[in-house]
Amino acid sequence: MIRCLAIFIVVVCLRASAQPPTAPEIRSIAERAYIFAYPMVLMHFTSRGFEINNLTNAPAFPNASFRRVIRPNADTLYTTSWMDVSREPVLLHVPDTGGRYYMLQFMDLWTETFAAPGKRTTGTGEEWLAIVGPGWKGTLPGRAKRIDAPTNTVWMIGRVQTNGAADFANVHAIQRGFQLMPLGLYPDGPRNGRLGQAMQMRGTPPEEVGRLSGVDFFRTFADLLRMNPPHAGDEPMMAQLARIGIVPGKRFEPEALGVEGLKAIEEGARGAAARLGSLDRREMAKGKTGWSGFAGKSPAVGRYGTNYEARAVVARIGLGANPPEDAVYMNCGVDGEGKPLNGASAYRIHFSKEQLPKVKAFWSVTMYGDDGYFAANAINRFAIGDRDSLQYNNDGSLDLWVQRESPGKDKESNWLPAAPGAFNLSLRLYWPGGEILTGKWLPPRVELR
Repeated sequence: MIRCLAIFIVVVCLRASAQPPTAPEIRSIAERAYIFAYPMVLMHFTSRGFEINNLTNAPAFPNASFRRVIRPNADTLYTTSWMDVSREPVLLHVPDTGGRYYMLQFMDLWTETFAAPGKRTTGTGEEWLAIVGPGWKGTLPGRAKRIDAPTNTVWMIGRVQTNGAADFANVHAIQRGFQLMPLGLYPDGPRNGRLGQAMQMRGTPPEEVGRLSGVDFFRTFADLLRMNPPHAGDEPMMAQLARIGIVPGKRFEPEALGVEGLKAIEEGARGAAARLGSLDRREMAKGKTGWSGFAGKSPAVGRYGTNYEARAVVARIGLGANPPEDAVYMNCGVDGEGKPLNGASAYRIHFSKEQLPKVKAFWSVTMYGDDGYFAANAINRFAIGDRDSLQYNNDGSLDLWVQRESPGKDKESNWLPAAPGAFNLSLRLYWPGGEILTGKWLPPRVELR
């Protein structure tokens, strides 16, 4: 129904517009359209190399060579699936996790989180879920809980709390309990998830998207629109896209815009890509204590409405970020004096006893190189948090040491090895308390030692 409404409005706008757009208008529309479409195109390139309607269980935390998803975590082992629900629903069996924290994030192809079953919302008992595509009609098994997907392509990111490498075997046992199958194979055809990662491509997904010409970018987007409708509220943007020939269900043929129109498409796409990159960098420099965050007055991650710019920025710097009630993410790229963090220097993060994060699950600080991926280090540690064997001070406060070289044997339990050159940090707060959600709580500054 949503798809039909969007197409109807586009047709009306096309008929109402007697004059073709000028080159400046095309450039302006293309720039806005690039920001609008970027998350969907990035999702498409992220999905390549995964088997559709199957489960992939990560056997260990990502290492320094991992480049499939930007800003990966070292807190949970993933169970993921790319689903195609265009023909029939997909059923997912969730095992009893015995009280262990887990979360299943379901995202549509626009990166909107539309469901998040897990310990916070549904508990930790066994259940069956049925993921249903737009417009499907039929009967589901009585024991299956229906989840309606806004698009026919769905990305499920399952996270199971993992308390370090020594805990991997326990999590593997839970992962083996997840089973996935199309409705037509239920109940005799469960597919247990396999251990392993998706094959690597010739570059990271953002790099692959960045190599596309404007025309190829929008052709990819138009092809994806065939099976993945826009959201309610997107009608004004879809009407603008129709002016340059991007209409759901139709192939993008920009040649009709002429030579100047094609040039304007490329200029608009390049301008938007550059602007998206600059938004990425500015986001890392905000906040009273040097940290930016998706909490308080910040956009609601995972539920963007028509805030297309926020959606694109989150996709670029943290694809797969959870809504704030499940996890709040804070990023820092500067020290207490506002200078960029760099592995040539040594830093301390001091939490007073009262300032320690109040969460119902767990928290961690993760190290990333300037490109947003893990950097190799001597002890193979990419994150540190409350599940590690940290040493607290006598007054209950906590010091974390962030630097390239060891801070000394007596401090290594609290050491987060720094990347060489420029780096940035992410503070992940799982199942955050009220002060975090409202933005009243702020993490301490990263102090130069």
